Amino acid sequence: MTTISIPEAQAQLPQLIEQLRPGEELVLTRDQLPVARIISELKPAWQRPGPGLFRGRMTIVADDDEHLQDFAECMP
Repeated sequence: MTTISIPEAQAQLPQLIEQLRPGEELVLTRDQLPVARIISELKPAWQRPGPGLFRGRMTIVADDDEHLQDFAECMP
């Protein structure tokens, strides 16, 4: 968390916003007391989901090829 006074922030606001990482916050102060917060809403580019993310959401009932018969006309 970065803290900066309002006059300093006014002088360099575009640069401060560009430097914020996703989820990082910038606290604006007046007379050394916090008065406002700027929080980056930018999300990072696509990230691969971590392992185990879908655990328990899918169940394989059986290992067989019977279900493929319904798609026989679509298969070479």
